[in-house]
Amino acid sequence: MSTELSLTLNGEPRRAAPGSIADLVRSLELDPAKVAVERNGEIVPRSTLAAVAIAEGDVLEIVHFVGGGQEDDTWSVAGRTFRSRLIVGTGKYKDFAQNAAAVEASGAEIVTVAVRRVNVSDPKAPMLTDYIDPKKITYLPNTAGCFTAEDAIRTLRLAREAGGWDLVKLEVLGEARTLYPNMVETIRATEVLAKEGFLPMVYCVDDPIAAKQLEDAGAVAVMPLGAPIGSGLGIQNRVTIRLIVEGAKVPVLVDAGVGTASDAAVALELGCDGVLMNTAIAEAKDPIRMARAMRAAVEAGRDAYLAGRMGTRKYADPSSPLAGLI
Repeated sequence: MSTELSLTLNGEPRRAAPGSIADLVRSLELDPAKVAVERNGEIVPRSTLAAVAIAEGDVLEIVHFVGGGQEDDTWSVAGRTFRSRLIVGTGKYKDFAQNAAAVEASGAEIVTVAVRRVNVSDPKAPMLTDYIDPKKITYLPNTAGCFTAEDAIRTLRLAREAGGWDLVKLEVLGEARTLYPNMVETIRATEVLAKEGFLPMVYCVDDPIAAKQLEDAGAVAVMPLGAPIGSGLGIQNRVTIRLIVEGAKVPVLVDAGVGTASDAAVALELGCDGVLMNTAIAEAKDPIRMARAMRAAVEAGRDAYLAGRMGTRKYADPSSPLAGLI
């Protein structure tokens, strides 16, 4: 006697083995983290798909996002999935309104936010959350300006208390002149934060060994610098960035040094999962237009990486055959 269940799936009759909705989704060669499911007219929260069993006669709708002929190309960090591979900062803009307009133009789904003291002398002063809705855009609290592991850990503990955030960006700087990371302090902070349940995305030097040490310490993403923060010099060490990408089991995002759209494209062409920038957009003569340019560059760089570039050659190779010329 058959143990299969009779279902209606996306409007068509179907038989399936008993199990969870997640099992059914996987049997369709889909990722449960990238779909939404309605069962008998009610949405099933994605976090419960593995716990909810299908039953005889269930009517299921399974949907995902597609767009304009583009393939579904997302990336995930710590179990959270995003379509945009561009993360933008929230500093150096002339005001919050311009910042919000740039975020919208960039298509970014994540913004970094610094944790600062409340202005007690004017508690009703405008705040970033008045312009960029944390319910629509993922806030990534960071530890900008921290020079010790202790300061960074304390800052993120306050951030979690203030907004409940566990996905955070960690940076522990070594000196004010170069703003290069202090990797000893960074690794130490990563270990402590990971043990406390944080999910740290970590700014680091462009060193494959250091990146692997961070991963082992509990980093959910490694973020090697392309060049010094705010320099706009572009990616200086493509070889080491590529080595980090090849060796990492967590997402790799270039963080710092991007100056223009071609720099962003290079980051994605190297196979990075994304790129983070602030100054390149905020200090452009037209920040909104630059935000649009960065969005297009990231998409182009990713497409180029997926397409697979041609090999390089020492000598010329004509596009048209030389034989048979008149």
